[in-house]
Amino acid sequence: MRKLQIVLCFFVGMLVCSCEKQVTEPDPSVPMEDFEAAWNRINDVYPFFAFKKINWDSLYTVYRPRVEAAQGMEFHSVLHDLLAELKDGHVYYKPILSSAVIPWPTPRQIRDRNTYSLSVVRTYFSRDIRITPQGSMQYEILPDTIGYIAVTDFNHEDFADELPDVLEYVRDTKGLIIDNRPNTGGSIQNVEALVTRFISTPMAWPEFYFLGELHPLTPLQPAGPFTYTEPVIVLINGCTFSAGESSTEILKQLPNITAVGDTTGGGGGTASSHSAETVGKYTLPSGITINIPTGYGLRYDGKQFEWLGVPPDILVEQTEADIKQGRDKQLEYAIDMLK
Repeated sequence: MRKLQIVLCFFVGMLVCSCEKQVTEPDPSVPMEDFEAAWNRINDVYPFFAFKKINWDSLYTVYRPRVEAAQGMEFHSVLHDLLAELKDGHVYYKPILSSAVIPWPTPRQIRDRNTYSLSVVRTYFSRDIRITPQGSMQYEILPDTIGYIAVTDFNHEDFADELPDVLEYVRDTKGLIIDNRPNTGGSIQNVEALVTRFISTPMAWPEFYFLGELHPLTPLQPAGPFTYTEPVIVLINGCTFSAGESSTEILKQLPNITAVGDTTGGGGGTASSHSAETVGKYTLPSGITINIPTGYGLRYDGKQFEWLGVPPDILVEQTEADIKQGRDKQLEYAIDMLK
C-alpha cells in the first residue's frame, strides 16, 4: 500500500548568533538567490493558486524590489510576508539555528486558540486523567461509564503502539468521546491506526492529489483485536487541523459517530515522502528551510479541506470566556448525548 507522510511544523520566533566581534557585511546576492529559489519552488509545486485566486507572477514584481533593498536579516521579514500571501497554515519557514515560523495561522485557529483547556476538561473527571508514555493521548473514563480520549496530535512515532492499550482501557464503556480539539495533525499512518479501530468493513480514503495527480490509496481495512461499535462523539474546533481534520472526516461517515463542536481550522495541504518532488520541506541556498504543500486532500463531498475545514454534525460554540469560567460546553454536550 502506498502511504503518504503528512508533516506539520509549528511556530515560534528566530535566533540570530554571531561569533565575530566585527560584523561582516552580508553578501547581497544570497537573499536574491533565496528569493528566486523560494518563488520558483512555490511556483512549481503549490496546489492552491487557482482555488485561492492568487496571481503568483504579479507577486514576483512586488517582492523582488523588497529583496533588493533588504539589508541583512531584513530578508526574513520579506520572506515572511511572501509566504503569508499563500494564506496557508501549513506553510512555514525555519531560519538557521531557530524555530519554525508559520506566517499565516488560519482565522479559525486564531479564533479558537483559547477556547480549549485540558485543565478545565480534567474537572469533569472523578480521578486523574491517564497519559500515554509518549504523551500522544490522554484518556480516562468519565462518570456514567463514558470513555474519553484526547488526541494530542498524530506526530508521535509511538502513537500506533500506544493506541491498543488506550482502547482496551475504554473497551467496555457505553460510549466514547474522542477529543480532536488539540489535534494539530501529523502522519497519515497514525490516522489509519485510529480510524481502522472503528470500521467493520473496508472503507475508501478521502482523495489525495499530488502535483495535480490523484494518489491512489488501498482502502482502509478493519483492525483488531476488536472494533469499537458503541456511540462515539468526536469533538472538534478551529484548532483541529490537517490530519486531525481528515481523521474527523473519515470517522463522521460512520453511523455510530457524530462530530460535535465547531468547524475545523481548514488545513488541506499535504506533502509526501513518495518522491523528491512531493516532499514539503525545501532548503534555500542560505540554509533556510521552507515548507510548501505539494498536494491536497478532498472531503468525501468533493470539497476542499483547505480553508473550508470539516463542519460539525452538531454545532456547539465555545468561547474563551466559557473556559475562563471553568466550563467546557462542547464536552458537556457530548456527555449529555452519551448518558
